[in-house]
Parts: sequence; structure tokens; C-alpha cells
Amino acid sequence: WYGLKISANTFGIFDTFETEDGRKEHLQGKIAAALMANAATLLAKDPLIEFVDLIAVK
Repeated sequence: WYGLKISANTFGIFDTFETEDGRKEHLQGKIAAALMANAATLLAKDPLIEFVDLIAVK
């Protein structure tokens, strides 16, 4: 996974998975649950999860 700084107060996490099932399992796992349970304390606003599909890798 990669941690991103998009702007002074905006950050992101970029992760890749070989399958859609792998992506779903990750988002339903313990780390995601812990983040969501503590989101109000850790983050200024609710996390926004967006999905993209990679079409090329070099």
C-alpha cells in the first residue's frame, strides 16, 4: 500500500488487489474495521472510499 499527501489536510491510501474478492476482503478486515471505529477521533471527516481499476502497470 501507499500513503499519499494530496494537500495540506488531505491524505489517502492507495492499495492494489489482484481480484475484486481480495479488495472486498481487505475492506471487511480488522484494520478497516478499526479505522472506521475510530474515524471520528482520527479524522476531520468520514473517510471517502473510491474504487479505480488499473489498466496498465509498467
